Amino acid sequence: MQKKFSFPLKISELKQTQYKFNFSADREELADIKEILQVVDVKKFNAEISLKLDNRENLLRVWGKVDADLILQSVISLKNFKQNINTSFELLFDTKATYKDIREMEAGINDEVPDIIENDEINLADIAIEQVALNIDDYPRAKGEKFDFSAYAEFAPEEKENPFAVLQKLKK
Repeated sequence: MQKKFSFPLKISELKQTQYKFNFSADREELADIKEILQVVDVKKFNAEISLKLDNRENLLRVWGKVDADLILQSVISLKNFKQNINTSFELLFDTKATYKDIREMEAGINDEVPDIIENDEINLADIAIEQVALNIDDYPRAKGEKFDFSAYAEFAPEEKENPFAVLQKLKK
């Protein structure tokens, strides 16, 4: 499938300055995003992404905000509901590292490990879609919906005797 929503950038064509990109998805691109995210519908998708290249450190810092209106299906009522995802993010890319370099890197659990840039290119649309995907609940439900477990219980919980009741009887 040819992706319709795409915003690729060649890293080698960037200068060491700060860039800012604003883009929105049109109707055809919204349908593409809907398929990628596997949701009922996508009504709005806007991204504001900034980046700054540091050639001395071989790092590309990418940060921004994504705003999307999604139609999701509740796992409880199976009814569709609207959810707005408005999220900020910050990513760090190593412009020279390979997967082998990252695997061999001595990093602690709290250390930030940069992402890899493949084929001298990043796609800002993919980054924006990923940020929305990370913020969709695995089991979406409309605000205020709660699952009632008691309707599906097969047996009533046993009433256990107080372990000290036996001692109480002996005392009398």
